[in-house]
Amino acid sequence: MSDNNLKCSEAQMRIRKPASEVFQAFIDPEVTKYFWFTKGSDKLEVGKTVTWEWEMYNFSTQVVAKEIVENQKITVDWFTSEMPTTIEFSFQSLSDDTTYVSIKHYGFEETGEQLLLAIKNSTEGFAFVLSGLKAYLEHNINLNLIIDKFPKELM
Repeated sequence: MSDNNLKCSEAQMRIRKPASEVFQAFIDPEVTKYFWFTKGSDKLEVGKTVTWEWEMYNFSTQVVAKEIVENQKITVDWFTSEMPTTIEFSFQSLSDDTTYVSIKHYGFEETGEQLLLAIKNSTEGFAFVLSGLKAYLEHNINLNLIIDKFPKELM
């Protein structure tokens, strides 16, 4: 087993929409903003640096797409510290109108308890992302999962 598999978070979900629609939801920030971040500087393209913002938390990060395979896979480097981590979004078409999405996040530099916490937080975060995606694409509902995770009244 590779070190990446040992230091990896993973979340997955069936989305009852075609792979092309689910794939575009992650490529196009005008869709992604309804279930994940609030603002993206541009669509994902290989080699292009894109900024994703969570305006309610005054937080942003840069991502660079390393690989994009139309309707199948997106791999990005995620820069939240000096050393980026890698996120792989995989889209498996189960039928004409059903897609299985898997998100793997790896490359963590933390060790021990800090690594366990980073993997736990990543897994939880991407489970929220996939749940929000499912609600938005299947039912046109924005569940506000990301903003409601840390209400400003509690901060």
